Amino acid sequence: MSVIRFIVKRFIISIVTIFLLVTLSFFLLRTLPGNPFQTETLLTVEMQEKMMSYYGLDKPLFEQYLTYMQNLLQGDLGYSIKYRNRTVNEIIATSFPVSADLGLRALAVALPIGLFLGVLSARKRGKLTDYLCVLLSVIGVSIPSFILGSFLQYIFALKLQILPMAQWQTEWHTILPTIALALSLLAILTRVMRASMLEVMSQDYVKTAKAKGLSEGKIVRRHQIRNASIPILTMLGPMVTSVLMGTFVVEKIFALPGLGQHFINSITGLDYTVTLGLTVFFGIFMVFANFLVDIAYGIVDPRIRLMK
Repeated sequence: MSVIRFIVKRFIISIVTIFLLVTLSFFLLRTLPGNPFQTETLLTVEMQEKMMSYYGLDKPLFEQYLTYMQNLLQGDLGYSIKYRNRTVNEIIATSFPVSADLGLRALAVALPIGLFLGVLSARKRGKLTDYLCVLLSVIGVSIPSFILGSFLQYIFALKLQILPMAQWQTEWHTILPTIALALSLLAILTRVMRASMLEVMSQDYVKTAKAKGLSEGKIVRRHQIRNASIPILTMLGPMVTSVLMGTFVVEKIFALPGLGQHFINSITGLDYTVTLGLTVFFGIFMVFANFLVDIAYGIVDPRIRLMK
């Protein structure tokens, strides 16, 4: 019963979080100055007012909110104001697969390598291997993705001409953006896993396992890595959501048709429905990912669900 109660509690918290996210996003977005049509020089003031009326933006704010919530409960995120005759659902359906594909590729590279280097660095503490792993993690965290992406394009696309500069067409086109996105994730995972492993290695239960005569490999696998991975689980929710929803800078540099370009364009163009729709989609995705992580967290360490 404690497991079911824990899951139900986390689920209720997730629903409340989503509700607050949608509500705050809706009203904060409406506080931005101007309207979506003022940048279109061909529209007169009267024409702008008609467009505002057509999209229901002239109605009382609370009435707009109730209408949006009713549509949202039906899975309808509305029509884009800037992209004529396109719904937010269609934009997400066509762009999210690209962002998700890139994110999964980056995770597939960063997760195993980052965990391996973190464990290796901790096991070789104070040696050359440790210094190299720490140096790699510092470089990965310090270099912004837009600089790394531009550097990769310059070396491998312009100078060596062995990989495409941009676009998302073949498997060769995916290599550079995947590396640009994966390096920072790999660096973070390496640092966190190293710190966690060092802490676990000094625990009494590890010393007890050694005293019982367990082999070094069993101690590392059964006791050290499992307990050291708990902080990694905490990070996975936001990290997975971030990379799957699209890293805006990387998508912009490599001209990828992902969610990033739509999100940036919708904000600069005051496209309320697209901005709000992508925010809601991103938020629901993140809350759901954190919900799954909380459950996994409770399974790995039963003490967690007893405390929450």
